[in-house]
Amino acid sequence: MDARAFKRGGQVLMPSLLTVGNMGCGFYALLSAFRGEFVSSATAILVGMVFDALDGRVARLVHGESTFGVEFDSLSDFLTFGIAPAHMMYAFILKDYGVWGYPMAFLYALCGGLRLARFNAIAHDNAGGSKTHFMGLPIPGGAGFLAAFVLLYQIIEEGRPANTWKFLMDQVPVLYGLAPAMVLIVAFLMISTIPYPAFKQPSLLRPRSVKTLVGVVLLALLIFIYPQNVIFLLFLTYTLLGPVSWLLRLMLAASGRKPPLPPVAQE
Repeated sequence: MDARAFKRGGQVLMPSLLTVGNMGCGFYALLSAFRGEFVSSATAILVGMVFDALDGRVARLVHGESTFGVEFDSLSDFLTFGIAPAHMMYAFILKDYGVWGYPMAFLYALCGGLRLARFNAIAHDNAGGSKTHFMGLPIPGGAGFLAAFVLLYQIIEEGRPANTWKFLMDQVPVLYGLAPAMVLIVAFLMISTIPYPAFKQPSLLRPRSVKTLVGVVLLALLIFIYPQNVIFLLFLTYTLLGPVSWLLRLMLAASGRKPPLPPVAQE
C-alpha cells in the first residue's frame, strides 16, 4: 500500500469511527428502551447526536468525505434517530394506546427513513445543497426533542432530585397527554418542505463579539444547572422555529409587506 492510499484510508476511517459511535448509541438506546430504562435510552440518543455532529465536521476537516461515509452515516442515523426513538416512545407511552400505538411509532420511523432518503438524493444531485438551511426538520432534531421530553418526564415519574423550573414542570403532565400528537407532528415536520436553519456555517463556532461569547457561556451555565429543562426548551424552540417562521413569512407575503416565499432551501 503506497503512502497516498494509506493516508486516504486514515482520512475515511476517522469520521467512520465517530459514525460507529453514533450507531453504538442507537443500539444501546434500543436495548435500554426494551428493558424499560428510558433515561438511559434518551441519553444515548442525545449522545448519538454529538457523534453525528462530529463525524461530518471531522470528515470535512481531514478531507475524508466519501460516498461510503454518507451512506454509512445515514444508516447510523436511521438506527439512532429513527428506529430507537420510535421504539422508545412506543415502550414509553404509545403502547398504552392499544392498536394505535404501533402505527404511530412506525409512522415516525417511516418518516425518518424518508427524510434521510430525501437528504441523500438531494446531496447526490446538488453537491450537498444549501449550507444554511435544511428541507424539513432534521431527523436528529426530531429525535432529540422526543428524547429531551422523556428525560423531562422521568424527573416526575422517578421523583429524582433535580434542579427544575416549576412553570415548565407544571406543564409536563399536559405534554405527556399530548405525546402521541407530538410524535405525529415531529414525523410530518421531518418530511415537510419547511426550511430549518442548518447552523453549519463555520463562523457560528467563532463568537464575533463579547455579547455573543457571554450568551454562549450563560447558555452553557444554564444547561449545567438545569440540564433537562434547558435541553428540552432548546429542542422545542428549534422544532417550532420552522413552522412559526414559515407562517410568519406567509402572513407577511399575503399582506404585501414582503415578496412571496423563496424556493425552499435544500440540504
